[in-house]
Amino acid sequence: MSQTFEPVTSRPDTKERILDAAEKLFADHGVTATSLRQITAAAGVNLAAVNYHFQSKDALAAAVLRRKLEPINEERLRRLDELEASAAGPLELEAVLDCFVQPVFEARYRKGLGHFPRFMARLSIEPGEWVASVLQPSLGPLLVRFFGAFQRALPQADPQEIFWGIFFGVGSFVHTLAHPTLFTLMARTHGIRPDDERVAHRLVCFFAAGLRGLTEDARTPGGNGQ
Repeated sequence: MSQTFEPVTSRPDTKERILDAAEKLFADHGVTATSLRQITAAAGVNLAAVNYHFQSKDALAAAVLRRKLEPINEERLRRLDELEASAAGPLELEAVLDCFVQPVFEARYRKGLGHFPRFMARLSIEPGEWVASVLQPSLGPLLVRFFGAFQRALPQADPQEIFWGIFFGVGSFVHTLAHPTLFTLMARTHGIRPDDERVAHRLVCFFAAGLRGLTEDARTPGGNGQ
């Protein structure tokens, strides 16, 4: 059966349909394993439309990332600005983490994030140096900004231990968002109601405890901090 595709000068929602299709396919299969032909078929457009809006698959992956992450990051930074402006001394670690974690759950509640959390999880394990070029513009400056806030919250901590805490904490964050089925299954076996408010609160507690545990271990004589 032949399939009808829209020309480049198609309806105004063509770009969004391409992004929606790419987000789902990237989440299901990864960026490397997804072809532009699969994306055009799912979006109901031709290759010229993809090339017109995005030029390449890497650029399309970056656009999928920016579409939902940039509004979240803007809210993260807005809250962090307010927190830093209101504090004369060290910041409260949990308050910094709230600035980082809560906007994601609020975005999911307000608009839904669709396949985006799974896309982020897939992107984080994609092979190849190209991944850094996709992630850096959206995540690099944000993580540098929050790293400074974590240092202000843990002023005596070794910066290398803060790095490890952020790395492991972000990993648990992405895993929690990207695997709702596993989470729900495990929660049911313990009679836990997996609502976003409870998840976000416990994620902040877990993240904070990990950071404190690493940084305190590094300062303890005989500890394993390197």
